[in-house]
Amino acid sequence: MQSVLHAIAEPGFFSSSAVHLAVTIGGLVAIVAAGVGVFTVIRGQAFAGEALGDTGAAGGSSAYLVGAGDLWGFVAISVLAASVMELIGVQRRRGRDLATGVVLGTGFGLTALFLYLGATYDNDSGATVQILFGSIFALSSSELPLVIGLSAIALLTLLVIYRPLLLSSISPELAAARGVPVRAVGAAYLIAMAVAVALCADTIGAILSTALLVGPAASALRLTRRPGRAILAAAGIGVGCTWVGLLLAYDSYDWTLHHSHAWPASFFIVTLVLISYLVSGWLASRRRRPGSTR
Repeated sequence: MQSVLHAIAEPGFFSSSAVHLAVTIGGLVAIVAAGVGVFTVIRGQAFAGEALGDTGAAGGSSAYLVGAGDLWGFVAISVLAASVMELIGVQRRRGRDLATGVVLGTGFGLTALFLYLGATYDNDSGATVQILFGSIFALSSSELPLVIGLSAIALLTLLVIYRPLLLSSISPELAAARGVPVRAVGAAYLIAMAVAVALCADTIGAILSTALLVGPAASALRLTRRPGRAILAAAGIGVGCTWVGLLLAYDSYDWTLHHSHAWPASFFIVTLVLISYLVSGWLASRRRRPGSTR
């Protein structure tokens, strides 16, 4: 058994407390991202997710300036940005790009300011890299209760609004005709998306957060058109990419010549998400071929 484990991972991987924490948080975040991400793809709001992720960098950098946890900053700014997008009109097709663009531009400006101030008063550049590109192995165990709480909020919100959200995502006009409060449902979904993006930013970085939000969901929707099955498939893909990415990142410590440092886990996770998307496209194309029995 030991030889099998050694062939899979470098010594210490299965006994490391940092790995256990990364696996737990990464798995939770991937599940939340799957649920929210499927609706993000169905509603065509991937650009809004990208804007929330990039804007979240302003939250992480501002939290670093005041000595607070990055996740608090990610959540606060992402929820605030989602609220502003709602006020500007992100749910209207004509106002969607305008609202997203305004928030995205403002977020980039604030991020530049806070990162500049952070670099001015503290020469440690590690914080900037962690905020933008993540450092899942450096997460603190004190964050776990907050991650669990935020995950529960996002998933419960989706559970409560699932049916009206699905209907309004497919046909807003029909949903409104049936008495669904389309704007209220959309606003609740935006908050859930903001929380999911904040969680993704805390694990793989603000710049890369959309990959985990949209990638597994887009792959799953290529394989099945049923939202419930797509969420389950996206969760499996997201968790798999995250856990395998953590394993590769841990093993990569021994890939360098002097064993000085490991490759970032976010790189492996995002790369695996891309590979899963390409594979899902290949599988979907095979299924559409004439004479296919799949």
